[in-house]
Amino acid sequence: MEEVKRLFFEGRKGWRIKVYVRPRSSREGFELGEDGLVFYTPEPPIGGRANAALIKALSRALRVPSSRVDIVYGIREKSKVVEIMEKDVDVLAERLSRALGLER
Repeated sequence: MEEVKRLFFEGRKGWRIKVYVRPRSSREGFELGEDGLVFYTPEPPIGGRANAALIKALSRALRVPSSRVDIVYGIREKSKVVEIMEKDVDVLAERLSRALGLER
């Protein structure tokens, strides 16, 4: 869990995490990358579809409402910074660890 907790850094309204999006993938899911998370989605980067898939998947994995997940940098880039409006980073790290299959 410590490895995942180090991915988070403090933001204005909560905790932020770097995510690299791989659109048009054959699957959907997260992996640990060198500098943050890697998100694979079959959605194309057209009309915000890949961004919407990222927000939906992160909110599901972290068990927070999608209204509390926001892309703050990189809306038109593959490398993004996402802010999760949640106070407890330990809870976020534990939930993300479970979503990644690192913790049972």
